[in-house]
Amino acid sequence: MLEILNDADYELFRKVIYDESGITFSATNRSILDSRIKELLHKKNLTTPGDYYALVRKDPEEMKEMLDSVTTNLTRFFRNQPHFDAFIHYIIPKVVEYKKLHGSDRTIRIWSAGCSTGEEPYTIAMIMKEICPIGFDFKITASDISLKSLMTAQQGFYGDSRVDGIPANYLQKYFTKVDGGYQIKKEVSDTIHFDYHNLKNDSGARNLDVVFCRNVLIYFDEPAQLAVINRFWNSMAAKSYLFIGHSESLFGMKTQFEFLKTDWACLYSKNLDK
Repeated sequence: MLEILNDADYELFRKVIYDESGITFSATNRSILDSRIKELLHKKNLTTPGDYYALVRKDPEEMKEMLDSVTTNLTRFFRNQPHFDAFIHYIIPKVVEYKKLHGSDRTIRIWSAGCSTGEEPYTIAMIMKEICPIGFDFKITASDISLKSLMTAQQGFYGDSRVDGIPANYLQKYFTKVDGGYQIKKEVSDTIHFDYHNLKNDSGARNLDVVFCRNVLIYFDEPAQLAVINRFWNSMAAKSYLFIGHSESLFGMKTQFEFLKTDWACLYSKNLDK
């Protein structure tokens, strides 16, 4: 019979996951970690947590697989509609106005960080196909720590139940109905670059106009949250915008972002050009 995580095993896995990704497990979600490790033990035909721990410490690919397994991938199209209303009616007009006033750069750069199975970046891409002004183009990067989720995102196929929430005109225009579900059209998927990325590291991106990182920070403790937020700051343009989850906040955190309240939703801005 497979052994469950004792306190010592739990602490070993909790620490290595935190050190490698910034994701925090506490007493309240210990059962999730316990369940995922037991599944991995069964999959690898290993007997004890110690055997699996030794494996992930010596094999970087096994480490990636474990981090993939312990992350939660809950998402849907047009999740938290007020964020997208603010994006459409306030953020993109502001970005366009700023770019027209400052130089010749006419590319709007957007990052969907923690994109899971792709619903968020595809939502952004469909919106941008609708509203991107003539003379401008856009580039979307979508990243996640879960390779399995990224593979689903890149395939762009979603079952019938997964397309709930997509406006009928978007569904008709940007998807093809196939057996069992819907396939995103190439004209949409071609606007997105999917990439494996651990938010513990610098992405290398610069001059981003908008960053979406929603419902990701809740898995980090405060020091890890601050480190991620500071890396976002460094990757963003002088005047740019950050969306985080509606249950997340930068309140009390020593960050340079400014709180921004629009008619549709609250978010954060970087504003070095006042």
